[in-house]
Amino acid sequence: MTTTSTPPARHFVAADFDPADWAQVEPYFKTLIERELESAEAVEQWLTDYSELSAVMSEYGSRRNIDHACHTDDEAIEKAYMHWVENIAPKLAPLGNELKKKYLDAPGLAGLNPERYDILTREWKASFELFREANVPLSTEVTKLNSEYDKTIGAMLVDYDGKTQTLQQLARYQEETDRAVRQETWELSANRRLEDREKIDQIFQDMFELREQMAKNADCENYLEYSWKSWQRFDYTPKDCEDFADAIESVIMPRIAELDEQRKAALGVDTLRPWDGSVDVKGRSPLRPFPEDDAGAMVSGAKDIFSKIEPSLAKDFATLKFGRNLDLDSRKGKRAGGFQASLAESKEPFIFMNAAGTQRDVDTMLHEAGHAFHYMWASQAEPLTFMQHAPIEFCEVASMSMELMGCDHYGVFYDHEEEAARAKRKQLEGIIRFFPWMATIDMYQHWLYSNPGHDIAARTVAWKQIAGRFTSPVLDYTGYDDVVAHRWHAQLHLFHIPFYYVEYGIAQLGALQLWLKYKNDPASALQGYRDGLTLGGTKPLPQLFEGAGIKFDFTKDTLAPLIDAVADELEKLPE
Repeated sequence: MTTTSTPPARHFVAADFDPADWAQVEPYFKTLIERELESAEAVEQWLTDYSELSAVMSEYGSRRNIDHACHTDDEAIEKAYMHWVENIAPKLAPLGNELKKKYLDAPGLAGLNPERYDILTREWKASFELFREANVPLSTEVTKLNSEYDKTIGAMLVDYDGKTQTLQQLARYQEETDRAVRQETWELSANRRLEDREKIDQIFQDMFELREQMAKNADCENYLEYSWKSWQRFDYTPKDCEDFADAIESVIMPRIAELDEQRKAALGVDTLRPWDGSVDVKGRSPLRPFPEDDAGAMVSGAKDIFSKIEPSLAKDFATLKFGRNLDLDSRKGKRAGGFQASLAESKEPFIFMNAAGTQRDVDTMLHEAGHAFHYMWASQAEPLTFMQHAPIEFCEVASMSMELMGCDHYGVFYDHEEEAARAKRKQLEGIIRFFPWMATIDMYQHWLYSNPGHDIAARTVAWKQIAGRFTSPVLDYTGYDDVVAHRWHAQLHLFHIPFYYVEYGIAQLGALQLWLKYKNDPASALQGYRDGLTLGGTKPLPQLFEGAGIKFDFTKDTLAPLIDAVADELEKLPE
């Protein structure tokens, strides 16, 4: 379980308050609901008190989620997590909606400074208009299904090389120079996932039906419309996302084919197979930046990278401690993936990942640290919990920019400059290769939730068609139709956070802009990075980009020159 730091002094919530006891929780919300808000000063004090209560509840829920992610096989932890999911969180939603209405109807609202509070007012108005109490139990059921998905994925183990390994650990073998080993481990992983395909299909089907019902309850045409409102996407439309996908298809897919032809020729193979994508084309040993079982070495190296970028970054990063802020190793019973969570009362981040000694782990560490910096700076600058978090499209600029700025300093992990250059090539090529996968997941979600009532068979056909648009014509999946048809099962965003994926593509364009500035003028780029992140959620999305000195745009006109710049940088690097 996570250890805790000493929280700041409370002024509204009692020090011995128990967030797991509804008899203690409800009176605080009722007090806020009943308070008179006749003046602007009264509204601001009310917001301060509500923020404190919200932070206490948020941190408690976040810690239960973190503990469950770290120990999906621990019954006591699961019991505490499910108590939160079933008995506390669902009751908070309608009370939160009442508080939004209280704020929106407050006589004192008109006296608030619009420059400071208009963003909050816009967001709460949209949230209030979408809320339906009938959706609260449906949302709870979706959360329980996500727990079932996590346990299913977390239990996927394979015996190989004399030991039982997670699929994350098995992925390391995709960098081995022995092609037979790569094929064997790729098939082991793929087949282990397929063993649970019917179970995962049913989990998603149950989720899908619940989400469709939520959309109907909220008087939305479909869950696509519902999600757009729920994510509060005020600054772009579904059509913009479709145009983005078209731009990716026209600008990037030819480059992917070119990269794959080069890889096929360099490897000297007749056909490029799915297990040929990660191995070094010159037959060199896999990059091993740190020992598989030594996450501490990864943290130490990351700190050195931050020191080279800007010493203050290393100082902030050094405040993160194992147990309290970090759980980084891959092990049995642990949720897949990686994330950064906010501990709202402590104003501290928590980084979760599954490190197994790969270069990708280093990139993930830099990525999640970028999120951590964002939260640390925003929460220090903005006292109200509700206004500390930027839209996701900008949150990912924070993380992806840190990956890019860090890639010039990979040498801290390697003895030879050649290895650091290999790692940088892998990172930059990975950016180009990411966009088609992002478009695949995003367009698949658009199809899923624009076609209510479809069955699993239709879903599979749609997936194959959409994936086909964004799969390299050079890559040969012959003989693995079932694997291709179920690749999306591994993308947890589709289960946990639908429609959270295009943000990565939008943000990557912002991060690339910031990276190019960093290469030309590091001090200016870093100041823009800090300025933009410190704004938290106090400005609209375009202004957050502007605050960082970059533009909010994901049209072909922006995409093409940025990809050209990445390609130019790749040309300078040795194979």
